[in-house]
Amino acid sequence: MGSIFKGKRILVTGGGGFIGSHLTEKLLALGAKVRVPVQPNDKKAKIFLKDVLDKVEFFECDLISMPECIKATKGIDFVFHLAGFVRGVGYNKLHAADMLTINTLINTNVLEAARINGIERYLFTSSACGYPLNAKIPLVEDDFFNGDMEPTNATYGWAKRLGEIQAKAYAEQYGMKIAIVRPFNAYGPRDNFNLEECHVVPALIRKAVERWNPFIIWGDGTPTRVFVYVDDMVEGMLLAMEKYCCADPLNIGSEEEVTMEQLARSILEISGYSNAPIQFDKSKPGGQPRRCASIEKAKAKIGYLPKVKLNEGLKKTIEWYKGNKGLYK
Repeated sequence: MGSIFKGKRILVTGGGGFIGSHLTEKLLALGAKVRVPVQPNDKKAKIFLKDVLDKVEFFECDLISMPECIKATKGIDFVFHLAGFVRGVGYNKLHAADMLTINTLINTNVLEAARINGIERYLFTSSACGYPLNAKIPLVEDDFFNGDMEPTNATYGWAKRLGEIQAKAYAEQYGMKIAIVRPFNAYGPRDNFNLEECHVVPALIRKAVERWNPFIIWGDGTPTRVFVYVDDMVEGMLLAMEKYCCADPLNIGSEEEVTMEQLARSILEISGYSNAPIQFDKSKPGGQPRRCASIEKAKAKIGYLPKVKLNEGLKKTIEWYKGNKGLYK
């Protein structure tokens, strides 16, 4: 894997963020030349990419602006579109319009700019949030549009559904080579650990490291999820871009399904806080009752298979957070 990336000029939107910074590092290791669009006040991008600062082209750009997206994609061969307006369940519930409007604008602008500049290959990062609330488990790609989504993530999910429709339409009308991946709950070093915005793994890790008493879990602890370590997520994206650039979505998930309570207890044990008094806050949303992916299609089409087990990934993530707590408010 990776021969098609050597020497290519690649734009990674969101390349200074959590998953994007890991993808940027991997592409550089494969011999690519990487451009990362950043906001003028984005300090974390250079912190996350500190080991490769001399190799990355940082490009100041607001992806809500079409002219700026056109400038960012000029002279580029491949685009990995990871950027988005992403927050946790609590934030999504209170800012439904922002989640839909901002993400739709970003997706539209980057894709159209890529078309205008004749990009060779494009990857659109969708989301498991687009799956219907009552879809059969494990979730298979063909069920994505068959029903209403879990309400707390609905407008973010609709932005991703629309992004997939756009990607397929551009592939059909303009002949663009486009890969579509649906990530399931990525976690790992450089995740967002700000409690007002973060997802469940960094939220629980921060509470464990800070020794919250009581240790609060949103909901009743019974919803289940699969979690994918960031290195495996990046591998899935690279494989999709190289081997399956045909506007046909692939789940990038894991086969380790756990309840929120099981996840919390694993984090507490690894953090050395296994005696924490757990309290379930049932007034807070717990999200979709069950969400796990079938990855059979990704196995067959691109040879994807996650390598990092959940406890191993949690240990790496907890150690990273302990050494980088100062990055988060």
